[in-house]
Formats: sequence, C-alpha cells, structure tokens
Amino acid sequence: MGAAIIPPHRSDVADKLRFLQNAIGAVPSPYDCWLAQRGAKTLQLRMKTHGQNALAVAKHLERSPYVKDVIYPGLASHPRHELAKRMMSPHAKKFVDTLGDPEENGGIPFGGMVTFRIRGDDGAAERFLTRTKLFTLAESLGGVESLAELPSKMTHASIPPAERANLGIGNDLIRLSVGIEDVEDLLEDIKQALEGAVDVADVASPLKVPQQHPAIEGLANALAAN
Repeated sequence: MGAAIIPPHRSDVADKLRFLQNAIGAVPSPYDCWLAQRGAKTLQLRMKTHGQNALAVAKHLERSPYVKDVIYPGLASHPRHELAKRMMSPHAKKFVDTLGDPEENGGIPFGGMVTFRIRGDDGAAERFLTRTKLFTLAESLGGVESLAELPSKMTHASIPPAERANLGIGNDLIRLSVGIEDVEDLLEDIKQALEGAVDVADVASPLKVPQQHPAIEGLANALAAN
C-alpha cells in the first residue's frame, strides 16, 4: 500500500491518476486501503481457522462413500504430504506442532483449498453444487465465506477439453474454498449435499486409491529435488 500527495501545480498528474484508477482499478481507494489494513490485523486468526476447517472437511470427504478421491496436501494420505510439510514456513510449523501428532490427527492444516472428485454420473457435481446451503457457488475463492466451484465449467472452461482431461479436470472435479464458519455446520452441509447428489447405486463401486495426476507428479518431483 502507498499514498501520494499531488501538489496543486501538478493537476495534470492528479487527473491522469484519477483516469487510471477509474479505467483499470489498479489504485485502491483510501477506504479500500483501510479495509486491507484492518483485515491484516486478524489474518493469522483467520488463516488458522481456514486450515483447521479445511483439514476437517478433507478428512470427512476422504471417509465418504460418495467421493472418489480427495486432493489436499495436508492429509497424511496425500502422496505429497511430506513435501507439503517441508514447504511450510517456520511460524506455520510452530503452529502445527501445537496440534499434536499429524499421523494421529490424519494430517495437518495446509491452507483452505480442498479439491475432490465426486462419484456418480456427469451431473453429480452440478447437483452437489446446487444442494449446498453454506457453500456458495462462486469463483472468487479465498474469502472468509465457504465457496465451491466446478472448474471444468467455470474457472477452466476456456481450456480445450483434451487439455483439461490431460490435467485431470473432469466434470466430477469440485473445488472448495473452506471458510471460517462453524466446522460442524460445514461438514453437515457437505454430507447432505453429497447424499442428495449421488445415486445409491454409484456408491457400491469400489473405492479408488487416491492417485497423483502425472502433470502434478512431475511438478512435485521438480520441487522435491530443489
């Protein structure tokens, strides 16, 4: 954040800055700056809750018969869980150490983003998204509110289908931005939405062992080598 005081004799600069602010929105207003400053004061509290809620959601999804697999590096079962732990900053590691044994807890908080693949037909994911009550269907992820989206038809819709398939982005892939609401309310919302979205007949199929997508595997190997 920054501020500029333009003297009266440089009104041309002030006019240009006003034009740029209106045209591209790159210059925050004083009120936006104040909001950012106020929000920074509670950032550590919010991020802790984001991570703890996301871990609880990921563990819940991992146990659900309505879910194929879960992608959350904080899970102890994730193929790159050890890499995720090494990537954590010192103050994040210090916080995680206060939570007890990661293996007993099923993992560690690792941000608020959780991705999973739902069972059922091609419409199961859309049905899930229309049945959630706390998770709002939206692309603007990372806020304090819990949001959900369908990447194949929203954020990644412009990517050619063949390339999406190569990246593992199918119509069954759902991405959640877990907020800071009461965690039990979030788990109940996911449970009822899954039950309403997936046909019971699709639950009988064998559970898949979570696999790392080849494209992500290559990136992860490169990071691990550094």
